Amino acid sequence: MLTVLGFAMIATFLVLIMMRKMSPIAALVLIPALFCVAVGQGAQLGDYVIEGVGKLAPTAAMLMFAIVYFGVMIDVGLFDPIVRGILRFCKADPVRIVVGTAVLAAIVSLDGDGSTTFMITVSAMYPLYKRLGMSLVVMTGVAATANGVMNTLPWGGPTARAATALKLDAGDVFVPMIPALGTGLLFVFVLAYVLGRRERKRIGYLTLDEALVPENDTVLVAAGAGGGQGSHGGAGGAGGVVDLTKKSGGGSGDAAGAVCGSVPGSGSGSGEDEDEDEGFQGLDPNRATLRPRLYWFNAGLTVALLAAMILELMPIPVLFLLGAALALTVNYPKMAEQKARIAAHADNVLNVSGMVFAAAVFTGVLTGTGMVKHMADWLVGAIPEGMGPHMGLVTGVLSIPLTYFMSNDGFYFGVVPVLAEAGAAHGVSPLEIARASLVGQALHMSSPLVPAVYVLVGMAKVEFGDHTRFTVKWAALTSLVVLAAGILFGII
Repeated sequence: MLTVLGFAMIATFLVLIMMRKMSPIAALVLIPALFCVAVGQGAQLGDYVIEGVGKLAPTAAMLMFAIVYFGVMIDVGLFDPIVRGILRFCKADPVRIVVGTAVLAAIVSLDGDGSTTFMITVSAMYPLYKRLGMSLVVMTGVAATANGVMNTLPWGGPTARAATALKLDAGDVFVPMIPALGTGLLFVFVLAYVLGRRERKRIGYLTLDEALVPENDTVLVAAGAGGGQGSHGGAGGAGGVVDLTKKSGGGSGDAAGAVCGSVPGSGSGSGEDEDEDEGFQGLDPNRATLRPRLYWFNAGLTVALLAAMILELMPIPVLFLLGAALALTVNYPKMAEQKARIAAHADNVLNVSGMVFAAAVFTGVLTGTGMVKHMADWLVGAIPEGMGPHMGLVTGVLSIPLTYFMSNDGFYFGVVPVLAEAGAAHGVSPLEIARASLVGQALHMSSPLVPAVYVLVGMAKVEFGDHTRFTVKWAALTSLVVLAAGILFGII
């Protein structure tokens, strides 16, 4: 009974948010509450929620102060050179932009923290996607999938959990998986290229003459399929080239709309309303919040912060709390300036932290009622006896849906040991089970139970349902590629 209700609760949640019948926060709270009552445990709902909130509170605190910290770093101009470099590489070609998104997300993922990766990637790429009328779900999907593959780094979490659960060395689990994970990352780059080609076909080829101009003008030239490309101030050819200039005093909604209007079939693709884009602003190279004289201090502080995270010198929430306080104090010594910076990022902080605490209701009910355990036991029990010698393959396949519907803690500490025990009875090494359990991480990063994904969709102004509908199929395919590569290389 609990097994059926568990799957029904998850399915109801996903259907409602993908059909936009409920907001994610409302669905994360109300649906588990109703199912908790349905299983006859409504009296324990408060206890389950408090327990779930207690477990996710450190994550919420980390995200809150991480948003403030990296928001300040964006304000002071720390990432402006990265943005300029990406724009020079991309040259407003949709193919290069999507590939650049994947590369940037993969590189930043080396710090092992998904929320950091998404904040930096979206901050760098969002203005370009918006200006060119590209699909924002392409950006979120590619970034999440690339980060999911890189999330298997030993300090990223899943590998350490698998090693701990099976009492193995993390290096012995991870190092042999490098060829398979490298194949998965290469597939993400190929996928980004294919999606970029699709975007180029949809909106036409665009060129960006100057990304960040001293006069604070950004010029886009959109060329239809039949026309040539114009240059800055040029008229273009017969294809209907449009010269767009964005002044510092105006909103970008008109510019974005002009791009969309000049190229048939273009649009944001994110499912958001047009009026939400009216206040859109790119990175103003002359914004008052810049602190060029403190660039190397901010760069050093960020490197030190990331190094402390990797070395686990302190809990991550504490590190970001200290980092945010220090960054605000040094860059904006006046109290009014500090309040202004905190207020500027308050929307993101509230949206993300609210989503995390709402997710605490979902995970608290799922775990407290015993639904997760019954679902896992049912899935493991459904494995045919003849598949015993192939438990590595079975674990890899199961890791794809289970890490999507469960937290990493629940999967690696609750399910993987059971799979390893079943495999050991047929001579399958625990190392093979541990490696196979990493396969599903590409999809896991888009799970509604991963707090970082709400940072991604929140900053990108993409509906979670739209992101899910677009990303799940590509992320699942990436996981299958990793699994196939693991089998081909004899790792699994």
